[in-house]
Amino acid sequence: MLSKTKSYALIGLNGIEVVVEVDTSISEAPRFDIVGMPDIAVKESKERVRSAIKNSGFSFPNRVITVNLAPADVKKEGASLDLAIAVAILKCSDSSLIRDVIDTVFLGELSLEGTIRAVRGVLPIVLSAKKAGVKRIVLPYENAKEAALVKGVEIYGVSTLKEVVGFIKGNELPVFPFTEYVPLDKREVYDNDFKFVKGQFAAKRAIEVAVAGGHNVLMVGSPGSGKTMIAKCIPSIIPDMTFEEAIETTAIHSVSGLLSSEDGVVYKRPFITPHHTATNVSLIGGGASIKPGLISLAHNGVLYLDEMPEYTRSSLECLRQPLEDRVVTVSRAKGSVRYPADFMLVASMNPCPCGNYGSETQECKCSDTAIRKYRSRISGPLLDRIDIQIQVDNVKYDDLVKDGEEEPSKDVRKRVNRARAIQRERFIVDGILTNSQMSEKHLAKYCVLTKDCEELLKRSFISLGLSARARSRILKVARTIADLDYSENIERKHLLEAIGYRSFDFEKN
Repeated sequence: MLSKTKSYALIGLNGIEVVVEVDTSISEAPRFDIVGMPDIAVKESKERVRSAIKNSGFSFPNRVITVNLAPADVKKEGASLDLAIAVAILKCSDSSLIRDVIDTVFLGELSLEGTIRAVRGVLPIVLSAKKAGVKRIVLPYENAKEAALVKGVEIYGVSTLKEVVGFIKGNELPVFPFTEYVPLDKREVYDNDFKFVKGQFAAKRAIEVAVAGGHNVLMVGSPGSGKTMIAKCIPSIIPDMTFEEAIETTAIHSVSGLLSSEDGVVYKRPFITPHHTATNVSLIGGGASIKPGLISLAHNGVLYLDEMPEYTRSSLECLRQPLEDRVVTVSRAKGSVRYPADFMLVASMNPCPCGNYGSETQECKCSDTAIRKYRSRISGPLLDRIDIQIQVDNVKYDDLVKDGEEEPSKDVRKRVNRARAIQRERFIVDGILTNSQMSEKHLAKYCVLTKDCEELLKRSFISLGLSARARSRILKVARTIADLDYSENIERKHLLEAIGYRSFDFEKN
């Protein structure tokens, strides 16, 4: 007897339809085979499915069972096909399972007792299934809230194999309600707030500009000057994610197996801080199943590199292509997977190995050679991709102990949101959201300079030895500063501030 069910396999962020075909025969000694390029986890589903069916009170057919996972040329990984295989086997041996389930997708890992466990990558699978015209998906209850983010697909959350069998026999299960995305940041209380950062007005202004336009930023300063504290305040001023951004971010975290089943959605923009010993694979992605790396987990959020020169040179150079293209292609022997990697890079570093170069209170003991060697750990091409480079000075004691609070993050956030609103309106037909995403075509359209400003930029370009990329990034930052100033045009003061954020270029000359 032959039966079929439908499930999905995951390749990167794309769901691939898998038709589970089961044939049972009594012509030979009982056997259970799975074909169609299964990995070890899929092959081991034979034992999980057998025990789950028996322990759920159903009879397991004592026959030759052949399971084919079509298409046969696509590698199937993980345990998410367990439920579809079990349903197909039961339909072969139980004529009472009357409902036609070929138009229903089954996802879930089976335990030996018949309960259904959560699987990773549900959201991208549901998105792919919707595009393919699927109307009904049965999946683990723990994944239902995540799956219900997608409108237009009936989501049935189940906990046991018995519930699934009852559903096939005609028992109705409640459709899981649509998970409405409501940003939490508006109600969030942050431990790190700019009102606790004493002094550092120039650094806080630079961070405000960076967040308003989505620009990459590097802070250089002595140990204890407040670089890390300033960086940790960024989540308190960064705008809420749009629904589309939340879907993208949730899909990546789902594939990585990091999504909370309680929330079902990533509400806040990610703030990822890799350890300085992080490997290339952990940053870029890869492994046996080509999972996304840390830079993809930071998509639509912030990637913070504390003490940037302490990372290996190869790890830092891995960031160059994602910073430019905002995507990363992970290629391994088994294939290539493309993950989004549109993040805001925030980095900090000491000015020298001892950290006291340029300090007004501490003496630097590093030689010129040691300082050059230390700074050369960050290559020119990578530094060129960082829009804002600022010096963070030590805070004076009187600033630390003075009464009153500094400007709170909620006030800074209002200005950032207004600037972002201007950008959304400007780029409504361009397919981008922030000034940092502008291409040369957008620069020519939205960053037209007066003759005086053009001459100023030309002199800076020559005197600082800037590259063409650095010029473009100065224009992008100047456009953001103008937006914060509610100015339709880039003025001389906006351009001067943007040029002033190229501190490394000044030190080279």
